[in-house]
Amino acid sequence: MVFAWDVAVNNAINPDEDQTKRSSRPPAVTALVAVLLVEAAALAAAAVYLVVELLVATPSSVASAVGITVIVAAGAVWVAFIAVGVLRAQAWTRAAVIVVQVLVGAIAIGSFQGPAPRPDLGVILLIPAVVAIVLLFQKSVLAATTGREDEGRTF
Repeated sequence: MVFAWDVAVNNAINPDEDQTKRSSRPPAVTALVAVLLVEAAALAAAAVYLVVELLVATPSSVASAVGITVIVAAGAVWVAFIAVGVLRAQAWTRAAVIVVQVLVGAIAIGSFQGPAPRPDLGVILLIPAVVAIVLLFQKSVLAATTGREDEGRTF
């Protein structure tokens, strides 16, 4: 028996139908989720590194060091939430993915310049950001995250 609450909350009349919908996920959506999870793991590793450095080294500004560590940890959690949202094909994730990738791209571009440039880090940051944006605009990802299952439709 399906209650009105179940339909409103789950957006599905038949729970078995919802399971088949999840299992037929387009490969581009899976790839986008993988890129986002790698980015979330990298941010989590950076947060752990910053915590260790905070405990081992003496920062010139403890407040700034703690603030940056908290921001990086919050970023890791946020990117992981976005990945779960993409996995669930939620529409709000498209804007969130673009915001995160633009921010990562800005950091990558900043890594190429300045008094101590690190082009190696810039490339490592820029490649997944570009890949994620390209995957985000694939027709199958757009169709999955807008609820439009007809991939032949013109957007």
